Amino acid sequence: MINRPRIVVAAAAAVLLAGAMSVFAQGLPTTQPKLLQIYREQVKAGQAAAHAKTEAGWPAAFAKVKSPDYYLALTSMTGPQVAWFISPWESYTAWGKSMARDEANAELSAELQRLSAADAQHIDPLPSLEAMARQELSHGVYPDLNKQRFWEITIMRVRPGHDDKFEAAAKAYKAMATRSMPNAKWRVYQVSAGMPGSTYLIFSSVDSFGQFDAMFTESMAGEKSVTAEERAVFQKFNTEALISAETNKYRLDPAMSYVSPETRASDPAFWSKK
Repeated sequence: MINRPRIVVAAAAAVLLAGAMSVFAQGLPTTQPKLLQIYREQVKAGQAAAHAKTEAGWPAAFAKVKSPDYYLALTSMTGPQVAWFISPWESYTAWGKSMARDEANAELSAELQRLSAADAQHIDPLPSLEAMARQELSHGVYPDLNKQRFWEITIMRVRPGHDDKFEAAAKAYKAMATRSMPNAKWRVYQVSAGMPGSTYLIFSSVDSFGQFDAMFTESMAGEKSVTAEERAVFQKFNTEALISAETNKYRLDPAMSYVSPETRASDPAFWSKK
C-alpha cells in the first residue's frame, strides 16, 4: 500500500447515499457506492508472502486508532500478480476529511510512512484510480460484502466518443439478464481519473469459488436468448467502440483488509487467517 494517503473498501464497494457515513462506521457498504478510490500494486516475483506480511501492518495501524474507514484487499488469481485496494466514499469532501484526520495523527502518519518504505521493496506501483458508479448500468441485488470471498473484475477500454455504444450494449445485456439470468448481479463503474480515455470497471462477486460454475452456466443460457436487435447492438459495440476487454479473478485477502469488529465476528475462522 505504498504512497497511499488513505483507502477504504471494496471492489467491489464504495459510498452510500445520505447517511452513508454512519453506515460505514458500522460495517461494509450495503448498496452500490458512488465513488471508488482504487490502489493497485504489482507484486514482484517471489515477494508475495513478504508483501502480505508488510500489508498486514496497515489494518493493524488503522485498528489501533479505531478508524471508521474500512477497506478490502483483493489479490489476483489470474493475470499478473496484482493486489487491489478499493475504497468507498460518499463524496470528495468525506474523502478529504478522512485524509485530514489521518494526517493529524502523528503516530499513525509515522507508522504509515514506515510501512510504505518497507513495502517498496516488494512491489511495483501501478496507477491509482478513481471511479464513479454507473448505477443505471449495474444489475441485480447488491451482495452482502461480509460474505463475498472471490471477485471477477473486467476492465473495458472504449474508443473516445463511443461511450454511447458501451451504454447501449450494457443496457441490452441488462435486458437479456433480466429476462434469462435471474441470479445475475454486477456493478459498473466508469474510471474518472488514473487511466486514459474511456475505461469501465465491471465487478461481480461470489461467496464461494464454486459459484462461478453457476454464473457461467447461467451466462451461457442467457446468451441463447439474445434477440436479433440485442445481437446487433453487441456487434456494433465490439466492432466500432471496444478497444480491449480483460477479465481476471481475485481472492479476498483477510489479513490485508481492514474491516469492522462486527464483520470479523461474522466469520472468525476466515478473518483470523494469516
